[in-house]
Amino acid sequence: MWVSLALFLLGVLTALAAPRLLSRADWVEREPVVALWVWQCAVAAVLLSFALSMTFSASTAWQAVRGQVFAPAPRAVVEAYELGTTGPWSAVLAVILAAGGVWSGAMLGREIGRARARRRRRRCDLLVRSPLLPGEAPGSERLVVLEGERADAWWLTGPTPQLVITTAALRRLKGRQLDAVLAHEQGHARARHDWLLHCSAALAAGFPGIPVFAAFRGEMHRLVELAADDVASRRFGRLTIALALVELNEDRGVFGPGPAPYADLPRRVNRLLTAAPRLTAGRRLRLTAAAALVPAVPVLVAFVPAFSALG
Repeated sequence: MWVSLALFLLGVLTALAAPRLLSRADWVEREPVVALWVWQCAVAAVLLSFALSMTFSASTAWQAVRGQVFAPAPRAVVEAYELGTTGPWSAVLAVILAAGGVWSGAMLGREIGRARARRRRRRCDLLVRSPLLPGEAPGSERLVVLEGERADAWWLTGPTPQLVITTAALRRLKGRQLDAVLAHEQGHARARHDWLLHCSAALAAGFPGIPVFAAFRGEMHRLVELAADDVASRRFGRLTIALALVELNEDRGVFGPGPAPYADLPRRVNRLLTAAPRLTAGRRLRLTAAAALVPAVPVLVAFVPAFSALG
């Protein structure tokens, strides 16, 4: 029972510590791709801790589960886990964590379903505003131009992804700014940022009282934009993508006084213009390797009794 409790406490500790440590890090905006990886590893460690805690709690509470989990294990290993010292809390903890896992899966399925419904509505709206010509197949064009008075551009995901841009945006974007916007949206598509947003939204909606999942969702929305900005800036320059962001959003009051629904945009433009130096390749590698080790900690904790028995 102590292993399941230790894993549960490890998951709680990681959930509390990870957002605070990452919020104090001074390298997150300089290396958004590394920050995305660190966040994913931290959340994976939390979920893995709870999943292993559920497994050991269920093994302690029910003989049938114990027989399946520890079937190939030597007798000394089974005795090292002290599974016979069961109590009512083992079953309660296992049921609670199992319900949380089922609820997480349901929330993810709901989020994916909603995203597909939104994508279908947007494609239907796209066909209404930009009807197909005779002989033209749906989704055959990678770039779709819509008549519109508001400057806007977005990447429509799906089996045949398309970049949609309005005529107002074409009038405002100059020189290579349109290419920079295209590179930005392609950066989202190639890195599959939509899946990160779906998973973070599902966890935050399923467990609104857990701060780590709310922080995970907020940081994913912010960091994927910074990562896509960097993709575009490496190809066309920081000034080009910064000016493109200004041209696309200037009419929305984003850069004026007072709160705005796109409050991150001024910070994104300032970040591109100030051009803070990136971390060295060695430090990026160390951060990536250290983050990859975080999900391994609950696995090591789970195998401590087994290692002790075999040793």
